[in-house]
Amino acid sequence: MGMKCGIVGLPNVGKSTLFNAITEAGADSENYPFCTIDPNVGIVDVPDKRLDNLTEIIDPQETIPTAIEFVDIAGLVKGASKGEGLGNKFLGNIREVDAIVHVVRCFQNDDITHVEGSVDPLRDIEIIEMELILADLESVTNKKEKTEKMLKTGDKMYKEQFEVLEKVEAVLEEGNPARMLDLSDKEKKLIKDLNLLTLKPVLYAANVGEDDITKDSIPLVEKIENKAAQEDAEVVTVSAGVEAEIAELEGAEKELFLEELGIEESGLDKLIKAGYKLLGLITFFTAGEKEVRAWTVNKGATAPEAAGVIHSDMERGFIRAEVISYEELVAVGSFASARNAGTLRLEGKDYIIKDGDVCYFKFNV
Repeated sequence: MGMKCGIVGLPNVGKSTLFNAITEAGADSENYPFCTIDPNVGIVDVPDKRLDNLTEIIDPQETIPTAIEFVDIAGLVKGASKGEGLGNKFLGNIREVDAIVHVVRCFQNDDITHVEGSVDPLRDIEIIEMELILADLESVTNKKEKTEKMLKTGDKMYKEQFEVLEKVEAVLEEGNPARMLDLSDKEKKLIKDLNLLTLKPVLYAANVGEDDITKDSIPLVEKIENKAAQEDAEVVTVSAGVEAEIAELEGAEKELFLEELGIEESGLDKLIKAGYKLLGLITFFTAGEKEVRAWTVNKGATAPEAAGVIHSDMERGFIRAEVISYEELVAVGSFASARNAGTLRLEGKDYIIKDGDVCYFKFNV
């Protein structure tokens, strides 16, 4: 299971420039509204030094990192839900993502048009959020009407679903996102098919000027951080311009460039870390002569559930797992040494996978 993120924002906030830089997908990013018409999709390998070190130890035929998929849609404007600009028809392209990356403009540049005439990150966030709320409200209203007709069947499920829809509708009508509700897992499951945009966790990408990326305090970004703190969202400070330069470099050149700028990690690295934290994801590894591979799984997943990420047959036929932590494997240098040292453990169905575990799953076909 990889992470899938939908990128939203007003036109000309640096959304497609950032997308281009982190995915090197070549999406258009010209200085005029609605440049991005069809959705752009880019898949990015997740950089992980642990995977590199395991490759050196195992020397496999192939190394496969886990990945993140980014979907960039057309810039939204005020009134999109009513058909303004390109309307909200492109929102359907991000309904199945795991999280929303909301790119917010935090830089001043007279040469780049702002559709609202000035730079105001909180106002811009509110505009996009309201369009997502209105799009969700339309979906909920339509679903509620259909569910109401099914109440006469007497099926308990429709009654429970209708009650959840009423609860969500009320919050949306107040102008609040659905994620403000404390819905139970059962309630979320009842409306899962709607893929509500405002029920998804949000990661704000504050796009600052190149001169601001190394500053400890940026007033416009602090406003976003204060808002995010109230809704359990994450905030990452990036510079689309700097990321575009980083995308042109590799290896040592990239590290030298970051060092010269005084930046510890790229915007992509920060987005990945924040995304994993937001969604509660961890990485485990499988390693053998054929391949060394990284996998993404929910924090708290059991060994069989982790095996199921690789293949559903492995979860159904799970017997046990041989497990060693990344640190222990690196310390002893090989699986053979790990067995001799007794650090390779046998774990059963109740074992909770930990970040960095290297696993070998045994199962019945």
